Amino acid sequence: MATETLTLGKALNTGLRRALENDPKVVIMGEDVGKLGGVFRITDGLQKDFGDQRVIDTPLAESGIIGTAVGLAIRGYRPVCEIQFDGFVYPAYDQIVSQVAKMHYRSRGKLNIPMVIRIPFGGGIGAVEHHSESPEAYFAHTAGLKVVTCANPQDAYVMIQQAIASDDPIVFLEPKRRYWEKGQVDLDAPLSEAYPLHSARVVRPGTDVTVLAYGPMVRTCLEAATAAAEDGRELEVIDLRSLSPLDLTAAYESVKRTGRAIVVHEAPSNIGLGAELAARITEECFYSLESPVLRVTGFDIPYPAARVEEEFLPDLDRVLDAVDRTFGW
Repeated sequence: MATETLTLGKALNTGLRRALENDPKVVIMGEDVGKLGGVFRITDGLQKDFGDQRVIDTPLAESGIIGTAVGLAIRGYRPVCEIQFDGFVYPAYDQIVSQVAKMHYRSRGKLNIPMVIRIPFGGGIGAVEHHSESPEAYFAHTAGLKVVTCANPQDAYVMIQQAIASDDPIVFLEPKRRYWEKGQVDLDAPLSEAYPLHSARVVRPGTDVTVLAYGPMVRTCLEAATAAAEDGRELEVIDLRSLSPLDLTAAYESVKRTGRAIVVHEAPSNIGLGAELAARITEECFYSLESPVLRVTGFDIPYPAARVEEEFLPDLDRVLDAVDRTFGW
């Protein structure tokens, strides 16, 4: 078993390399993905090894990137598009919603669009405007799209390959503030035996409160669980991994045991994923709940300037405060 310690970013790079090796129809395209290796170096070295016909530097035109990829997908290719930063995806939003998400339905199932749209998302890197947003709700709300996000290097390595192998269009959200965090990665794990792409996972068992998170907030919630344990409270942390479709089987089982649920995400609370999760948990687990489902989120404002972003982002203290509040009912 070839297990290595990799950063999340390097795990993505290795997964992309493996996909390029395994299928000649896989192509990567985006701004600066080739010679530069991407702004975060996620595609570093891939153009050198696979050539500029498979790792393609595109013009600065997100709508053009996605539109071109739709044509490639229809012709049997598996394009992997990189959107350089989360806030740059909006020029491509029309193509994603009107074409990528609709083509299979429009063709009555005759056409598949096997493409992946990689988007580094979330804050925490001290960036300027349009570089720290969390647009996941836009895409999770769109029928015809699947939306996933990884939270650790092992998932990054496996999930990017699973997404590329899928015949469905997938928005693949990468927690950019976690790119440099390290973990063990099993490089020999066969995809056929890997954890399912659209399944949630319990990453820390607990008995007192169920905490649901995804992407960059999973680590924050694990840190909060460690701190809560010092006060005698055991938090069960669930990494959702897939935002559309949602897999809440583990969440329902957990809440029926703990009686309490907290949802944590960076995006603002208004009509965010937390609202959907709270509604579904309430419908399914109403008679088990000892308190309302609480949300710990970003605030309902545009993403703030870097010097105050730590006031905006959910952190350990805000999660622990929600834990205290859920025991106050």
